[in-house]
Amino acid sequence: MSFRDYLHEKAEESRHNETTAYLMFLAGTIFFVGGVLETLFIYQFVNTPPEWFIFIPYYTEPHAGAVMGLSLIIGGLVLIVYGIVAGISYSRDRSWYMNELRKANSLEETLLSRKTVAVKEEIKKQKAPVKKTSKNSGK
Repeated sequence: MSFRDYLHEKAEESRHNETTAYLMFLAGTIFFVGGVLETLFIYQFVNTPPEWFIFIPYYTEPHAGAVMGLSLIIGGLVLIVYGIVAGISYSRDRSWYMNELRKANSLEETLLSRKTVAVKEEIKKQKAPVKKTSKNSGK
């Protein structure tokens, strides 16, 4: 496997990982919104408004829906943060692989163009007309 092939494979792998990270972000967003809605709808059964920590509603009373809502919120936030961080990391990796692939391609093109020029010059030297000496030129 050549270095170019290796870089190409790593860029594809990084692109796949980046897509997976963004899907993880979307799953985290869905979990977070579901947890917030679950916590807000528990109000019908608990009859007390939820407490708020910045933008996260929660209940301190033991209720199955409250625990599920809070765990969905926490899990969603973790997936959101990890999805963003992983997506950015994989995106940077992919850009590095692509830059190295461009360098490898430009180096290969330069070497091929030099080789092509050298081969053309060699062919010209071989096909150069040889001066024929006539038999009468010596007299």
